[in-house]
Amino acid sequence: MTSTFKMRTSTFALATLAACLALPLQAKTLVYCSEGSPENFTPAINTTGTSFDAARPVYDKLTEFTRGSTQVEPGLAQSWTVSPDAKVFTFKLRPGVKFHSGVGGFKPTRDFNADDVLFSFERQWKDDHPYAKVSGGKYDYFADMGLKDDVLSIEKLDPLTVRITLKKPNVTMLANLAMDFASIHSAEYADFLAKAGKKEQLDQVPVGTGPFSFVVYQKDAVIRYKANPAYWGEKALVDDLVFAITPDATARYSKLKAGECHFSVAPRPADLPEMEKDAALKVIHQPGLNVAYWAFNTQKPPLDKKEVRQALSMAIDKAAIIKDVYLGAGQAAKNLIPPTMWSYNEGVKDWPHDPAKAKELLAKAGVKTPLEIDLWYMPVQRPYNPNAKRIAEMMQADLAKIGVNAKLVSYEWGEYRKRMQQGEHMTGMLGWTGDNGDPDNFFFLHGCEAARPGGQNLSKWCNKEFDTRLNKARALADNKERTKLYQEMQAIEREEAPDFKIAHSVVYEVMRKEVSGYKQSPFGSHQFNGVELK
Repeated sequence: MTSTFKMRTSTFALATLAACLALPLQAKTLVYCSEGSPENFTPAINTTGTSFDAARPVYDKLTEFTRGSTQVEPGLAQSWTVSPDAKVFTFKLRPGVKFHSGVGGFKPTRDFNADDVLFSFERQWKDDHPYAKVSGGKYDYFADMGLKDDVLSIEKLDPLTVRITLKKPNVTMLANLAMDFASIHSAEYADFLAKAGKKEQLDQVPVGTGPFSFVVYQKDAVIRYKANPAYWGEKALVDDLVFAITPDATARYSKLKAGECHFSVAPRPADLPEMEKDAALKVIHQPGLNVAYWAFNTQKPPLDKKEVRQALSMAIDKAAIIKDVYLGAGQAAKNLIPPTMWSYNEGVKDWPHDPAKAKELLAKAGVKTPLEIDLWYMPVQRPYNPNAKRIAEMMQADLAKIGVNAKLVSYEWGEYRKRMQQGEHMTGMLGWTGDNGDPDNFFFLHGCEAARPGGQNLSKWCNKEFDTRLNKARALADNKERTKLYQEMQAIEREEAPDFKIAHSVVYEVMRKEVSGYKQSPFGSHQFNGVELK
């Protein structure tokens, strides 16, 4: 949040927000107890679900996922054509779409058009774009998925037609463009801010075309949105949407019971039986399209040796973690993708829990014990990991048994993620929830593109055999051929052990009984248009 915006936020507005949370909920105000604060409100410069959720009410993409499914449907592009070689994508844009008005004093003078699409993508693609360096200038999704290098051209054919041409085929492109990083901004709003010398506000005071418009953000406390009556798609069925930022799971549960919020994420597994008995609450769940893992930074000796990584993998009692932390809401992971996803390699054998063998591998690798390492753990609950600190403590105890002393480390969530992507850690926990239903969206996490400083390959592992198959699969339309490549990649991952796969979790969400119309997303995202209070 920029200091300028904080100063301009009216006392009256903040007082109104406080009253909104303190008083009984009004029939037309939906309150979501979220688990963390966003880093900003521009998905292109984020990689966390917390920040994506905060931006999602405001923005649309060219393509969208049907709410509650992995099916791609028209968004700001009402139709498209794809060349037979999957290199050229031509989008017919939806006419008459309105941008939000009044945010930060901005009033649009035109409807959404091709200029907004070019602005949103060229900011991530062109280093000389006027907004390229704003807010740090890192576009991890765009770069890690190879689009920085793979895009050949982005052209405005007319005000409502855009053509994107790639250097090589990519059969995942339509689904990729439904992901949050591809959210469309207002080029006119960007010009308005540039003229006022306030470019950073583009990412802190968002303007989009989405079902809700942004009102105010009070850091670590609350975000408020209002319904967009001019929305082109499935409209908001409440007048106001409030994110009550509540990092502690017990506090979220208390607010739900007290009626201070309507919807909450990441409940403690231990609380689920009580929640399910409460007549005022409704618990929903589905297998998560996710994985929790412990990454080994392969650029830091002795973790550059696969025998050491294998040894650390064999030191950990995974079954105990699943039992004590997930409490039946997770299953042991052996591959990066969950078993519900096509191309899952059932034949891969998980590393057994074998401390004696782990000691032998360390000795074979020439490692003298005690070995000192760090073990980073997340400060927040995520859909794939209900209690990272507890898992870290259990790992620390297991590692001590093979002569490895692990120092536990954590940071504020945004800082944690940024430091890990820069590769400061030796070992660290994170995880992933799929964004588009395609295996490529998991496997790119081990691609060489994503191993760069700042990339999302937290093992910084670049294996040419793996990477060649990753890129080849993107060019194939036949899923049988892609499956063969992905299964080979899973076998390579197992042998090289760039990380220790912990679990695929069941994702639970809790709401009050009066909430109607909510659809649980396979991607772990949260979307509130079409949701009402009965």
